Amino acid sequence: MPVRSASAVWEGDLKGGGGSMKLESGAYEGKYSFGSRFEEDPGTNPEELIAAAHAGCFSMALTAALGRAGYEPQQVSTSARAHLQITDAGPAITKIELSTEARVPDIDEADFQEQAEGAKANCPVSKALAGVEIELVATLV
Repeated sequence: MPVRSASAVWEGDLKGGGGSMKLESGAYEGKYSFGSRFEEDPGTNPEELIAAAHAGCFSMALTAALGRAGYEPQQVSTSARAHLQITDAGPAITKIELSTEARVPDIDEADFQEQAEGAKANCPVSKALAGVEIELVATLV
């Protein structure tokens, strides 16, 4: 299996400086700052990238689980919200909310929910974030 890489450069002090993050593939490069991470300034932040990774990973994991269970999903659409909070130990990602909608012919609600919960537990990003509360709202459409 391949090893995936990304890099970041930061210049200046914490509050006045800024940086950029980029993916090894070249598919993405974005600027980030104290303001884009802890306030509402323009730019990206590590939590947004983690949320994107989790949404993508979960969508693939749910699609795979449904396929193994004999279903043919037409579409799985997932969004993720990573909550960054100030804790006694400093800033921490305290929760990720996954919200997914899936079009899956011939599946009942109970089986769909079972497959979604299994995908949440077994997607590689969920496993990497095992110390974070992960909430899931799964909707069959």
